[in-house]
Amino acid sequence: MAKAELGNGLDLRGSAEKMTDNGSPYGSDPEGTGSKQVDRYGFTGGAQQSSGVTNADVPNHVLREREAKWLEMLNSWDTWMGKKHKKVRERCRKGIPPSLRGRAWLYLTGGKVKVEQNQGKFQELDFMPGDPKWVDIIERDLHRQFPFHEMFAARGGHGQKDLFSVLKAYTLHRPEEGYCQAQAPIAALLLMHMPAEDAFWILVQICEKYLPGYYSTGLEAIQLDGEILNALLRKASPVAHRHLKKHKLDPVLYMTEWFMCAFSRTLPWASVLRVWDMFLCEGVKVLFRVGLVLLRCVLGSKEKLKACQGLYETMELLRNIRPQYMQEGFLVQEVIELQLSEKDIEKEHHAQARRWKDTRGERLSKSPPRMHGAKAIMAAEPPSKRDLKQRSDIVPLGLETDGDVAGDANESVTAKREILKKTILPEEEPINPYLPPTALLNNVAQRGSRDSLNSADHDTHL
Repeated sequence: MAKAELGNGLDLRGSAEKMTDNGSPYGSDPEGTGSKQVDRYGFTGGAQQSSGVTNADVPNHVLREREAKWLEMLNSWDTWMGKKHKKVRERCRKGIPPSLRGRAWLYLTGGKVKVEQNQGKFQELDFMPGDPKWVDIIERDLHRQFPFHEMFAARGGHGQKDLFSVLKAYTLHRPEEGYCQAQAPIAALLLMHMPAEDAFWILVQICEKYLPGYYSTGLEAIQLDGEILNALLRKASPVAHRHLKKHKLDPVLYMTEWFMCAFSRTLPWASVLRVWDMFLCEGVKVLFRVGLVLLRCVLGSKEKLKACQGLYETMELLRNIRPQYMQEGFLVQEVIELQLSEKDIEKEHHAQARRWKDTRGERLSKSPPRMHGAKAIMAAEPPSKRDLKQRSDIVPLGLETDGDVAGDANESVTAKREILKKTILPEEEPINPYLPPTALLNNVAQRGSRDSLNSADHDTHL
């Protein structure tokens, strides 16, 4: 399959070149540096400069209560999604408890159903050799995915091996699409929270349901969404829209990596996780909202535009967004308050699709309609009780006798507590998630790859 290039030279399909880092340390080579400190998310560098409240500041007793509520929802997922979806959405917006994030994402995306209905499929794909063309490109990309994370720091470590397995399996699952470089950070983020099989099926759901066509030849779907974002910006921030139009700044120049990587390479990690909690629940409208909020914050007033009188200056601002605009508490609140619905996006989608046809002709690749979040996916593919059955029961402290969430009657309370010690965040001073590039680029260690799933200091899967 020939690689697809946009007019600006950005190449995301089959490229061995790393994507633009926008000042982020995630895409840089950490070899030869000295620090070994690891933050709660598994990144080297330690506490970083930031301000404001993050989800790490949630008191432990509140976190336990949220875990109990999420366990109740996961035990009756079809009921909650069918009758209490607004409550599920509300809890996703508050932030999924770190100890349950991987499992919650699996249920939200419909990945749990895929796992149950395709027993042994991932193992079969993993065993197959794969297309040498894609295998070679994937192998060259592995070390570029979050090299400052303990899971992916060591070449040939467990994290990189799992990442290779997931990406290679997708090229075999969808040979007509092959591999797109923007899929790698998506898969890596998932692997930080769950086993490879679960990560694979969520990647499938994201590519086929949430963002269909994003990773296909020609990147037409992302170009079309760029036009949709530009049109929506006219209403959300007329000042920013006029400025971008004045300097003829094509949307694909600044939003391609945002959307194709679902902001995983743009935002500080605490914000990435909160955005993903909402994105996997509510669908692509969350990505549009985040994009609109950032554009409005950076370019939304005449005062802010004084610093960017041309295209180059504007691109620099968008590549180096001020940390206060990306801070978890501020960004999440702005995203929630921004009025933008699925109907608004679909209406603009149809308008831009007609315009595309009139100006460029028929699109080369036809993507299936995207599904706007967990509720739409479940409605399209109703699961059975067996598909939603949990693999194991984890009981929150103090709830060992609760019949709704009780585990195996023969399992001792002591054993349950030992499990919880490994899966629930310990009481500790909150560590700021920001990763300023100057500190990390000069002072980050090449760590041996440790499976982050066994760490009590950051997100784990259950």
